[in-house]
Amino acid sequence: MVVALLFLGLIVLFLFRFATAYGDFTLMSKKHPKRQEIEDKVVWITGASRGIGEILANQLASLGAKLIISARNEAELEQVRTQLKGKHAPGEVKILPLDLASGEESLRKAVEKAESFFPGSGVDYMIHNAAFERPKSSALDVTEEGLKATFDVNVLGTITLTKLLAPFMLKRGRGHFVVMSSAAGKTPAPGQAVYSASKFALNGYFSSLRSELSQQGIRVTVVCPGPIATSNNAGSRVPSEKRVPAEKCAELTIIAATHGLKEAWISYQPVLTVMYLVQYMPTVGHWVMDKVGKNRVEAAVSEKGSTYSMSLLFGKKKAS
Repeated sequence: MVVALLFLGLIVLFLFRFATAYGDFTLMSKKHPKRQEIEDKVVWITGASRGIGEILANQLASLGAKLIISARNEAELEQVRTQLKGKHAPGEVKILPLDLASGEESLRKAVEKAESFFPGSGVDYMIHNAAFERPKSSALDVTEEGLKATFDVNVLGTITLTKLLAPFMLKRGRGHFVVMSSAAGKTPAPGQAVYSASKFALNGYFSSLRSELSQQGIRVTVVCPGPIATSNNAGSRVPSEKRVPAEKCAELTIIAATHGLKEAWISYQPVLTVMYLVQYMPTVGHWVMDKVGKNRVEAAVSEKGSTYSMSLLFGKKKAS
């Protein structure tokens, strides 16, 4: 037991020392996005009216992409469009209002419209960024309404949109799905069980899709961010929580996609270390999460402590 604990300590020290500031080892070895992979390409972004989606739109516009931006609120999309600057922005930016929970027929019409926006060019990149999350709760306090609302958007709508768009990409022999998943789709997330389940489902579907279609020109990049600082959560953040800036998350997402990475992790510590442990030493990783689980639920539900603090391991919730 003593030897095992010493070994675990050495691994954690190694990860804290060498797992770089924002992401996994492979992602951090890629320094810049490849502009040639984005310029003049048609990029469709869901959830583009705010947060990471809005920032992705800004950065992709500056790289010369032809953008289609989607969200439920058309007025907010109009505001985003006016702020975009680039080779094809704002003049050529297309607005496509979209509700991922609206059903297959509505999504089919959206896909057909997206494919027709730029004559001679279909959708090259589909960035699945839209997501839904209820306030945090324990796994047993989940309501049927919350369960359905989360899965309708995060899983069913996203998969249906993919299923409808993929045949157009296959016909052209190329296409790239970029999926904004979560660290909660790679590790247990006490206090976020349903959200975590929806992201695990996305990871499973898109990893399988990649394996099925990779030899037919279809690429898939699954991005798993940890805690991110966005305008959406500015009012609810615990001051002690260290979150990656949304601008950096968007930049790293574009880097991962343009370098053809299959999966990318974006987070500060200690989340990255936990992800590595769960991935490569699952018994140890899950032991750690079992130790913090009860304390993390309490911190999440009360919103009075950091849900990403090492102090949770020792039974102390970090005060705000």
